[in-house]
Amino acid sequence: FAAGLGDALSTWFEARACKNSGARTMARGNVSNTGLMMARLCYDLLMEKGRDALAAVERHEVTPALEDVVEATIYLSGLGFENGGLAAAHAVNDGFAQEPQAHGMYHGEKVAFGTIVQLVLEDAPPEKLEEVLGFCIELGLPVTMKELGVAEFTREQAMTVAEAACAPEDTMCNMPFEVTPEMVANAILGADALGHYYLMDE
Repeated sequence: FAAGLGDALSTWFEARACKNSGARTMARGNVSNTGLMMARLCYDLLMEKGRDALAAVERHEVTPALEDVVEATIYLSGLGFENGGLAAAHAVNDGFAQEPQAHGMYHGEKVAFGTIVQLVLEDAPPEKLEEVLGFCIELGLPVTMKELGVAEFTREQAMTVAEAACAPEDTMCNMPFEVTPEMVANAILGADALGHYYLMDE
């Protein structure tokens, strides 16, 4: 369930990137305003009710928070993705196919980390990074490479992941600025460092 929230976490940031870059959606159309609105509502519901929803799942209870978050992760994220598109977060997830130590992780766990990478790439405000990192930490989603199963992560490994993430057929090209593998490698290492920093504060 937490991994599903991690996958949905990227919806707003990726749809916004596609809108800003003029990228085509997964259906090869323009990013719709409705899709963008749904993607934003998805994010807002996750931030407001995601923690309570996960707690309800752990208690085996159905609560209004759980129902709202299920709507966010399935309906709003699905439509937000189809009518918005994908960008860096999912491209980084795809790049992790080149890192065997991460193969045991759920898709949504890798996308959650990829969302942090995208925010680093975008030079997001510290308060937004803190909000997303705090959400991931509270839900047990990975914020470091170690939590992704990679005990030791070198710059060479980061470049291998980054080069795959920047493949021409992937969605990194939907970012609203030119992205190079070097930038992605730096963002992965930067996200990992931020994750370690915030975990120390816990």
